[in-house]
Amino acid sequence: MLSLAVLSGSLMVGPALSAQAATKSPTTTSLLAATKATLAKQSGVHIVVTTTDNKVKSSVVADIGTTTGTETYASGTETFTITVTPKDAYLYGSEKGLTKVMGLTAAEQKTVGSDAIIMAKGSTPYTTFKANLTSGAFTQLLPAVKGTTLLTKRDKATNGYQITWTTAKTSTAPKEVSVMTISSGSTTLPLKEAVTTTEGSSHTAFTKWGETVSVKIPSKTIPYATVFPS
Repeated sequence: MLSLAVLSGSLMVGPALSAQAATKSPTTTSLLAATKATLAKQSGVHIVVTTTDNKVKSSVVADIGTTTGTETYASGTETFTITVTPKDAYLYGSEKGLTKVMGLTAAEQKTVGSDAIIMAKGSTPYTTFKANLTSGAFTQLLPAVKGTTLLTKRDKATNGYQITWTTAKTSTAPKEVSVMTISSGSTTLPLKEAVTTTEGSSHTAFTKWGETVSVKIPSKTIPYATVFPS
């Protein structure tokens, strides 16, 4: 199983500059470096993604913290939630959400029912979900310096800096053009991102930077090994 976590991109490598230095007259390199440095100090963020793909609409709402995180995906009757704590990860959702999106078989979904699959720390699923839904994933928000352009025009709504990059077409995904807005105040943090393809578009909003994330643990659980016996 793979998470549909909203964080994606390449790790940016470069010298860390102060946020103040980056806001005066930034280059692509200095802006990304300053943002990376600021992201490393964040304890949490609230993320909302709305997507239209081949006219099918979906949404992801996530709260990503230092050691805990959660995301909920919804597209019609296809829904699921992933929750991560320092000890375990949990997955639960609708019948279609677990089978059509998360890839469970009908028999596996029947075994799960309305319970939440619990995955212990150290297991492969836990490690995957933790990597996507805790603050270590923040650096994945940023593209690589190479291939990224700092636009001369600021975002009208926020006065933030805008960077853009293109992700090449693959055998499973169309070409993507991304535009991210980064705040231009005393700190540099992602505010929003728009992605367009030949098949649709998505819009991401980042708010509540620095929040402390608490999650709700499901009361009814079923062990991972029960659903997926080796």
